[in-house]
Amino acid sequence: MTNALALEELRAKVESGEVDTVLVCIVDMQGRLMGKRLHARHFVDDGWDETHCCNYLLATDLEMETPDGYASTSWGAGYGDYIMKPDLATLRSVPWLEGTVMVLCDVLDHHTHASVPHSPRAILKHQLARLDEMGFNAVMATELEFFLFEKSLDEIRKDRFRDIEPISGYNEDYHIFQTTKEEHVLRPLRNHLYAAGIPVEGTKGEAGSGQGELNIRYAKALDTADYHTIAKHATKEIAWQQGRAVTFLPKWHHDHSGSSTHIHQSLWQRGIPAFFDESDTHGMSPLMKHYLAGLLEYAADYTYFLAPYINSYKRFQKGSFAPTRTVWSVDNRTAGFRLCAANTQAVRIECRIGGSDLNPYLAMAGQLAAGIKGIEERLELPPPAEGDTYEGETGLIPQTLRDAMQALKDSNMLREAMGDEVIDHYTRAAEVELEDFERVVTDYEVARGFERS
Repeated sequence: MTNALALEELRAKVESGEVDTVLVCIVDMQGRLMGKRLHARHFVDDGWDETHCCNYLLATDLEMETPDGYASTSWGAGYGDYIMKPDLATLRSVPWLEGTVMVLCDVLDHHTHASVPHSPRAILKHQLARLDEMGFNAVMATELEFFLFEKSLDEIRKDRFRDIEPISGYNEDYHIFQTTKEEHVLRPLRNHLYAAGIPVEGTKGEAGSGQGELNIRYAKALDTADYHTIAKHATKEIAWQQGRAVTFLPKWHHDHSGSSTHIHQSLWQRGIPAFFDESDTHGMSPLMKHYLAGLLEYAADYTYFLAPYINSYKRFQKGSFAPTRTVWSVDNRTAGFRLCAANTQAVRIECRIGGSDLNPYLAMAGQLAAGIKGIEERLELPPPAEGDTYEGETGLIPQTLRDAMQALKDSNMLREAMGDEVIDHYTRAAEVELEDFERVVTDYEVARGFERS
């Protein structure tokens, strides 16, 4: 499915006055849309070719601070420009904003016009090019979870993020009555995204009070990452329009369930699912087994791309439906990797490790790199785990951001697949998160030790 606008179609809409604004966006390290609002007339005359942004946009933290230590840009280098090169295949309407369309951009070096290697879209494109050379393309889908709240973001911020109440008071997993109360947000979300060319399947209540899930139909990997990013952005904007807050924090409160991004993946070759072999016990081809073995073998290496913040690791708890071990199992939601649709042409692997805070381009690229390595090394897949996979000590997911950062930094596989520049850049991003957190005195420390220490 695509509702992409051709540039000539956009010109006609600008002439008629139907469109007056173009959101020209890049995807930053955190997976957010950053960019400019261009007058539509300027875009169709000149801006469609390129525009510019400060190169600090791919070297900030969540607060848009500019920490030092990045090789790509710095105060010493003067923070120059990047080129934002619109990918016109992503030009689409933004139905929830009046008179507005959007385009996603690739990020180029201002001086050489070469792709900036640590740009999230470029990182994923590089892994897809490697797959293409092998004769395959990746098909993926994401399941994105979030929490919806009674108050608006501004109200919650002014209350210093205290006394936050979800929009419902009980577990609403698959619950039709409770989700009816949330339709003022979720119905326009589904319909506006669909009108924008995002192949939405549906929304549902999840296993927490106020928790929902958005499902988008599978597509080629780059399209899926684009869909995920736009959908996450739209969820925030549409909730804001309705006076509600939404969060993609993986663990917003210790008494509530966490939010994930499950990533379904398979490889195809000339339009045929390359993961399927009807003669196998579970319908898994030798290629799929090598790919999955790579995901398992190198899981620690790319965990940072699935869990990029301090809070990300609060989600990994026994009995929470968030995994704790990098094992695979057949249709078993306790495992880090779940085999879905066994013995059918839709056979695929679902990675359940990632949180709702991940950047989909980085998460997909890391897994593809590991899967490719598994194929290249013809790794042998261990037998599937059975029963409650929370039991046991082997294959533990890195327990903290520091553990995941070290695994990323030391990963020869990812350095080979992505380049030292990329791995050093994101290692520095992890260091920044740790440095920022470690200097802060938390409410927990004050309440626990103010009198009793």
